[in-house]
Amino acid sequence: MEYTARKLAQILNGTVDGNPDAVASSFAKIEHGKPGNLSFFANPKYEEYVYSSRASILLVNKDFVPSKPVTPTMVRVENAYSALADSLKYDSDRRKTVRRHRGRCRIAFSAKLGKRVWVGDFVTIGKNCSIGDRTRICDNVTIGEGTVIGKDCIIYPGVHIFPGMIIGDRVILHAGCIIGDDGFGNAPQADGSWRKIEHLGNVIIGNDVEVGSNTTIDRAPMESTIIEDGVRIDNLCQIAHNVVVGKNTAMAALTGIAGSTKIGEGCILAGQVGIVGHVTIADHTTVGAKSGVIGNIRKPGETYFGTPAILHKTYLRSYAKFKRSGEE
Repeated sequence: MEYTARKLAQILNGTVDGNPDAVASSFAKIEHGKPGNLSFFANPKYEEYVYSSRASILLVNKDFVPSKPVTPTMVRVENAYSALADSLKYDSDRRKTVRRHRGRCRIAFSAKLGKRVWVGDFVTIGKNCSIGDRTRICDNVTIGEGTVIGKDCIIYPGVHIFPGMIIGDRVILHAGCIIGDDGFGNAPQADGSWRKIEHLGNVIIGNDVEVGSNTTIDRAPMESTIIEDGVRIDNLCQIAHNVVVGKNTAMAALTGIAGSTKIGEGCILAGQVGIVGHVTIADHTTVGAKSGVIGNIRKPGETYFGTPAILHKTYLRSYAKFKRSGEE
C-alpha cells in the first residue's frame, strides 16, 4: 500500500489536518510510529504518544483537540478505530489476486463454482458443492459433498468442511478449523462400554461470521448446529452438537460449549469459559474469563463470573470476604 493523506481522507470520508501530500506505506501502532507509517489514536490513555509519534499519518477522531504540537499529518474521521479497520480491509482487498484455479486441486464435475472463485493448491471440492462468487479457498482445504458456501468468503489453509454443511456470505474460516465433525455422542451400555451415536445432521453458519484457527464446530446427530449472523469465534474453541449461537455473539479463545445449549444474541464469552449442555443463556449476557456456567441464565444483560458462575457484583462481594478472612 501507499497512500497520501488526501487519498486516505477520500477513502474514509475524513478531513486532512496538516500536509495532504504526506505518504504512508505501512501500518504501525502509535507508540511505534515511524516515517512512512499510518497509525491511529482512539484510546485517551495513549494520548502521550500523539505528541511523540513520528508516523507520517495519524487517524484521529474528528473532535480530538491536541494540547501540544503534533508532528504527523492528522486525518480526522468519525471514529478512528473503525477507520483503521476500513483502511486495513481496503489494503487487504487490493492485495487479493483472483484466478479460477491453479490446476493442482480436485474439483468434482458436479460442483458449481461462482464467478471469480479462487482455489489454491491441493484443494478437494466434493460432488454437488456450490461455491459463491468471489470466494477464496486457500491451499489444502477439503470441502465435503453437497456443501453450500456463499459469496465473498475466505477459507484459509487446512480447513476441513464435512459433507452437507451450509455456510453463508462473507464468512471467514481461519486455518485448521473443522466444520461438521461428529459430535461427542455416546450411549452407555449395560456392560459399562459405550456405543457411538451416529451424527447425520449438519452445521449452518450465517452471514458475516468469523471462526478462528483450530476451532471445531460439531454437526448434530439430527437437525443442525446453528451459528447465526455476525458471530465472532476466536481460536481453539469447541462448539458441540445442536448448539445455537445467537446473532453478534463473540467468544474468546478456549471457550467450550456442550451440546444442545442455546446462547442468546449479543453475548460475550471471555477466554476459557465453559458452559454445560442443555442450558439457555439470555441475550446480551457477559461471562468473565475461566467461568463455568452450570445452569440457565434467564435475565438479559447481566454479567457473570466464577465457577460456578454467579453475578459479577455478587462474586466481588464474596471475594472481598474471602480476602479479608485470609488476611486475618
